[in-house]
Amino acid sequence: MPWPWGRPACRPGYWWRIVAAIIPDADALGLRLGIAYESGLGHRGASHSLLIAALMGLLAAGVAPGLRCGRWAAALFVAACAALHGLLDMATNGGHGVALWWPFSEERLWWPERPIEASPQSLRRFFTSQGGAVILSELRWFWAPAALLGLSGWCWRRRVSRTSR
Repeated sequence: MPWPWGRPACRPGYWWRIVAAIIPDADALGLRLGIAYESGLGHRGASHSLLIAALMGLLAAGVAPGLRCGRWAAALFVAACAALHGLLDMATNGGHGVALWWPFSEERLWWPERPIEASPQSLRRFFTSQGGAVILSELRWFWAPAALLGLSGWCWRRRVSRTSR
């Protein structure tokens, strides 16, 4: 069965997706540079917006041929990984919300329910019981569901490949 967005494997593009999921938190460095948390360029501001996620997807589409990936696959997966970071941060119980619609609005948004423990801003505090609570919370609310979704996709692909032979 052909995939409308290109080859599904796109193995060299895995690193791009991982970076896209992590890069929004580079804005935490701004706290050390004196950028206010609540600023549009502060933590969970512009870098967590859907616009930046889309721009990261466009960048990935531009380098996709060098990664032996389809442009659509690279753009969609990288943009989705970056956007998911902000959407998941909206489910945490700490911070000041996410500027999802930046630059059109600097309003910080949350989900109505916020079950995920927010990670401490300090690496030292992360290696305490508070960090352990964050890891358990992320296992419960993100990693376990993601693993089930991934396993479901893997089973579906195996089934499709068997029926197409």
